[in-house]
Amino acid sequence: MNIKNTSTLCALSVLGLLAQTAHADDSSTIKVGAGIDYTSGKYGTSTTTDITEVPVTLGYDVGDWSFKLAVPYIHVSGADNVIPGVGPVVNTNPKGRGKGKKNGQTTPTPTPTSTGSASGLGDITAAATYEAYSNKAANFGIDLTGKVKFGTADADQGLGTGKNDYTIAVDSYKGFGAWTVFGGVSYTWLGSSQYIRLNDVFGANVGASYKLDSHSSFGAYFDYREKASNTSFARNELTGYYSYKFASAWKAQGYVTKGFTDGSPDWGVGATLSYSF
Repeated sequence: MNIKNTSTLCALSVLGLLAQTAHADDSSTIKVGAGIDYTSGKYGTSTTTDITEVPVTLGYDVGDWSFKLAVPYIHVSGADNVIPGVGPVVNTNPKGRGKGKKNGQTTPTPTPTSTGSASGLGDITAAATYEAYSNKAANFGIDLTGKVKFGTADADQGLGTGKNDYTIAVDSYKGFGAWTVFGGVSYTWLGSSQYIRLNDVFGANVGASYKLDSHSSFGAYFDYREKASNTSFARNELTGYYSYKFASAWKAQGYVTKGFTDGSPDWGVGATLSYSF
């Protein structure tokens, strides 16, 4: 069972988003996919920031291991202090999406000084998941994941921080007939730059899915993450999704997201398509 991972991702941030559980067998599988994720929100500012990500993914499952690489293209339009994957921060970078300072002074709170648009390569993410425990009779398992978000997005354009982030996570699942409940905790070391000072953050998620038949399922999960900086806000998001597997090797998934704090977008939608061979 593979439920979308988040935070995250987006790399898939999007795909940010669903808790990841890997249930591999003795055979190996290669997966290629693509998606689109759109979010919109004010993040505690007076300006709406829209973020669109189009990630291309490559996965490899072998034995108890699953590996994933995500390379996103990203477009951001809005407040120059809202950073994708981070939220509103104090950003003293003199460059950026329409960046401007008044008399050489930087705004001391996460309030935008200007707005603008930028596009380009996002942050590339690599993850490895190990199925640490699996009891097929009880339909229960525990996964361990390590993830690196490389700072490949242009920090001068406000597409990222320009620094690497490192995450460790523990996820578990338990099946009850057609129902599966899942949840996990994570800890991320966020990279700080000379312009953006960030904290290390704790995260957690909990959710459930229901298998309609051998091809389709739906579910929802709630995602929490501590605030990324002293002047930003915690992230609280609820995501609902529908997944459909067709033509044996193809899988499509659509989802909607609602944010409940200024650390999250007001709302978001997205979809992914993957092929396994």
